[in-house]
Amino acid sequence: MNPAFWLQRTATRAPESAALLAGTKLVADYHQFDRAAAGIGAALAQRGIGRGSQVAIYMGNRVEYLQAIYGIWYAGAAAVPINGKLHAKEAAWIIGNAEAALVLSDNKLGSPLAGELDGGPEIISADSAEFAAMRETAPMHRPVDLDADALIWLFYTSGTTGKPKGVMLTCGNLATMTWCYFTDVDEVRTEDAILYAAPMSHGAGIYNFMHILRGARHVVPESGGFDAGEILELGRALGSVSMFAAPTMVRRLVDAAKACGETGEGLRTISYAGGPMYEADILEAVEVMGPRFVQVYGQGECPMGITALSRHDVADRSHPRWRERLNSVGTAQSAVLVRILGEDGQELPPGEIGEIAVRGATVMPGYWENPQATAKTIRDGWLWTGDMGRMDEDGYVTLQDRSKDMIISGGSNIYPREVEEVLLTHAGVHEVAVVGKPDAEWGEVVVAFVAPLAGAEVAPEELDALCLDRIARFKRPKLYRFVEELPKNAYGKVLKTELRKRLEED
Repeated sequence: MNPAFWLQRTATRAPESAALLAGTKLVADYHQFDRAAAGIGAALAQRGIGRGSQVAIYMGNRVEYLQAIYGIWYAGAAAVPINGKLHAKEAAWIIGNAEAALVLSDNKLGSPLAGELDGGPEIISADSAEFAAMRETAPMHRPVDLDADALIWLFYTSGTTGKPKGVMLTCGNLATMTWCYFTDVDEVRTEDAILYAAPMSHGAGIYNFMHILRGARHVVPESGGFDAGEILELGRALGSVSMFAAPTMVRRLVDAAKACGETGEGLRTISYAGGPMYEADILEAVEVMGPRFVQVYGQGECPMGITALSRHDVADRSHPRWRERLNSVGTAQSAVLVRILGEDGQELPPGEIGEIAVRGATVMPGYWENPQATAKTIRDGWLWTGDMGRMDEDGYVTLQDRSKDMIISGGSNIYPREVEEVLLTHAGVHEVAVVGKPDAEWGEVVVAFVAPLAGAEVAPEELDALCLDRIARFKRPKLYRFVEELPKNAYGKVLKTELRKRLEED
């Protein structure tokens, strides 16, 4: 099922219902929203873009984002949402790998991107008259029919090599995720609103479907991002607001609420995911703001769809093992099976630590044009997540560690090798190893251990400049530790466990 049909049906049923808001300002009702998407779809079709095509979206959070993505789906094409935090060089690589036929961007991000594409696909800015004309194009009568296995969302995540991989998500994947949200996470009502304070290219944006189906409001903060004070104000002004938030965002929101003596009035549900939530933080969050929190565990390869910890479990303090459950990521969502597997692929008994694996209708069919990575990640129908954990006898899964070296800082995934490769381009750097250091605010921060060449002088400012020129700002190390050499085992492999131990000792 093409999700653009959901928009069209809601627009037919409730054309005058509020749809798109910039802060508290109404930008479009559902009829106007659908009309804009149908116009964009028609404009794309006139360019020969449809089924089998990819269109990249590289823009910040704004109401035009939803008009653009539903316009892409109206035409039957696949959307390639790119994190607006990524460097233009990184975005250009994704656009090329995805074979995007067109890029929809904005003035802020589109200008530097143009210098990186070097004759690649055309960029149309949401700030331009051309984009406005696309919305006004004679609309498509109906969206293009798509089967359940049709590719509609090509989400780029990084692998252990630091190279982005395109996760192929189908109509069926996202439809099943949507049903699971209603069953395992939260109900959505017409009077509700979804607030896009986190990047719409990721977890925040992927929760649009549930609210389209129910004819709820879609709100983009005027700041375009996360501002705790602004969110509290929008909750009071709009009422019945739901949002996706990384644990660090929850921490900042609770701090802001405490500072002004508020409890989060008008915020109905806060779904948190994307990194470890400290027990003390969620305990305080419930104490300050009440039972508004739900935890979701998923990954790009199984979007928001592995486990969920219900509002009740997050707030419950009466169960004999409530604390253990609070520190878990919940139980398997309705459409999937979740297992803890040993290295031999056999299921482990309750309480034993192994790799978390999942299978079901929310699991991706594979990586874009990368059969080797697909075969490594999906084995015998099971998606091996790379996350280590254990499951208790009641089915609650607790994350124990990651088998990969991925760092999660502020809800964003950072892969060490990607940062290491940039630092190694400095003429004075001999060796480098990047690890994550636990941090109360960000979850983890990036630390680089650097071994300079004999006699070379390397300044942190020089390494910072390299990173800012090559990768997104949030991936830059927060701390540089200069060492004579990196610790290695007998086979010459850098012992990152030893480096983490040094940080703990410090």
